Amino acid sequence: MSETINEAIIALQHVGKTFSKPEGGNLPVLENIDVIARSGEILGLLGRSGSGKSTLLRIAAGLIPPTTGEVRYNGKALTEPAEGIAVVFQTFALFPWLTVLENVEAGLDALDLPSDVKRKRALAAIDVIGLDGFESAYPRELSGGMRQRVGFARALVVQPTILLMDEPFSALDVLTSEILRSDLLDLWQGHQLPMKSILMVTHNIEEAVLMCDRILILASNPGRIAAEIQVPLEQPRNRLAPDFHAIVDQVYSILTSRAIESIDAQHQLHGGLSQMLPSASSNRLCGLIETLQSPAFNGEAELAKLARPFVLGVDVLMPVAEALHLLGFAELKAGTIRLSASGKIFAQAGMDARKQLFREHLLQFLPLAAHIRRVLDDREEHQAPRLRFMSELEDHLNTAEANRTLRTVTDWGRYAELFEYDAKTLRFSINAIRS
Repeated sequence: MSETINEAIIALQHVGKTFSKPEGGNLPVLENIDVIARSGEILGLLGRSGSGKSTLLRIAAGLIPPTTGEVRYNGKALTEPAEGIAVVFQTFALFPWLTVLENVEAGLDALDLPSDVKRKRALAAIDVIGLDGFESAYPRELSGGMRQRVGFARALVVQPTILLMDEPFSALDVLTSEILRSDLLDLWQGHQLPMKSILMVTHNIEEAVLMCDRILILASNPGRIAAEIQVPLEQPRNRLAPDFHAIVDQVYSILTSRAIESIDAQHQLHGGLSQMLPSASSNRLCGLIETLQSPAFNGEAELAKLARPFVLGVDVLMPVAEALHLLGFAELKAGTIRLSASGKIFAQAGMDARKQLFREHLLQFLPLAAHIRRVLDDREEHQAPRLRFMSELEDHLNTAEANRTLRTVTDWGRYAELFEYDAKTLRFSINAIRS
């Protein structure tokens, strides 16, 4: 690791990316992105699913081209994968028919090296990553953490200038990911790794604060840099320290303020009928309300403290919190969530009373749910095809967003017994007897 923290290793300048939609038109994924990964630092890209984090990482790796802007690696334009850039993906992506040693050597296949040099470098990478003794083992014989170590060794064997990591610990259990993170940081701090810089994608806020020197927070639809946070904490970092908590809270405050802005802005468009809904099941909504009402929180909690005991990333916690805010069961503000009066009543109510209250809030706060019910009421047979509402949503949302929104409102409507849905016939309906 270089001691100089100013040399630009990879620079993305005004990068944008759009993809063609099957039904025609373009889907913007990234917009006007400026990122510089510097020598001597770990830079984190933090964001929720759909913010374009992985796409951005692949552009930085030269695996896919940007639609607009450019990528520069060591000062030169990057248009394809280049020597010195290595990537570790979320999935292990090992060859099951090759041993650990052979899998690591496979990382050198693109380089014209003598066999003995490849073997020496592979053994050295295996030793550094802590897998010596397992050279002859096959992937099926290894735990998830050990398989990911093989992925790291395969990336390190090319002696990269920069290591790009796409949520490399998210597929592992909590204990295994903690060990692997600590080992990687120890090697980085001990100058035992060949690269000058690390650029990592994550949706885990504590992981970002634990590992990174800088954190870029990505907003969604399309992905763009919403904020940059410096992490001026000495390594190793203490998760229990007040200054660590302060940065975690700062991140949550930024995320909640952005979420509220997005909810309010979308609610103003098209009467709220095309508002994108968060992916949060009714079961999780009930669970979070009950958790907040418990004596441990007494109706209000900092999101950071709420996430910690349950090991929740932003992809899980934020959509549920946003849904409760949207439905009027809670209020999001400055990194905290507080149950409303209705939320407290819901927490203490029985099953039937909960459903009735949820139904009332759907009709009051969710125009799409009220619209679906109104259409069903107005039809003589009290039925309507899913495609009818999907088409309306696609006038304003892309297909993935429309599908996600319709799945969410279907789940909420079923729970509230506002309407029924048949997954075989793909039709909404209401039961005249029950409704």
